[in-house]
Amino acid sequence: MSFLSFVLDLFFPPKCVFCARVLNKSDKGICERCMESLPFTENHGHQDGEIFDFCVSPLYYTDVVRRSILRYKFRGASYYAPVYASLLAQCIRECKELSYDIISWVPLSEKRESSRGYDQAKLLAVAAAHKLNKNATSTLIKVRDVKAQSELGDKEERSRNISGAYEASDPQIVAGKRVLLVDDIITTSSTLDECADVLLKAGAESVVCAVLARGK
Repeated sequence: MSFLSFVLDLFFPPKCVFCARVLNKSDKGICERCMESLPFTENHGHQDGEIFDFCVSPLYYTDVVRRSILRYKFRGASYYAPVYASLLAQCIRECKELSYDIISWVPLSEKRESSRGYDQAKLLAVAAAHKLNKNATSTLIKVRDVKAQSELGDKEERSRNISGAYEASDPQIVAGKRVLLVDDIITTSSTLDECADVLLKAGAESVVCAVLARGK
C-alpha cells in the first residue's frame, strides 16, 4: 500500500456500498453483515421478457439495495460500480443458459449524462465485462430525452414514454450477434424491451439482459 493510500484510508476509510459501515481489510466493498443479509435472488433472478429472451439479476430491488442504487445514480457514488459489477459478473458467470457475443448497456441521453456526470449503466457494464475478461461495446444511442420511468405508473404508460427513444449506434456491430444488455434495475421491463426491439431490428440474433437488481 502506498503512503497516499494509507493516508486516505486513515482519514476516509472505505465503507460498505450498502450500509456505509467501515469495512474490514478483508472486505471487498461489501461488509460481512450485508453479504449475509442482502436480498439475493433465487435462480439468478431469471425473468422472461416480451422482446428480450430473459433477464438475470443477483439482487432484489428492496430496502438497502434501493437506497444504495439511488446513491449510485443520483448522488455521485459512481465508485460503487466495481463492487456492483462483482455481484453482476458472478451472476452472469453462474447462469449457464446465458449465451452472448457482445456485452453492451442501456445508455442515458446526452443531456442526462451531462447533468449526472456519468452513465451508471455504462460504468456497470464496463466493470462487469472487465471482470468477465470481456470488453463492453456501445450498441445503442438514446436520441430522445424522456421523463424518468420511475416517475410513471404501469408498463403501458412506461412503454409509451420510452417508445422511439433509442437507435442502434451501428447496425454492423450487432448484426448476427447475441447481445447481453446491462442495466442497473428492472421493474416493468419496458426499457429493456424497447432496447431489445431496436437491437433485433438492427440485425441482432438475440438479446438477453443482466441487471443488478429486479423488482419482486
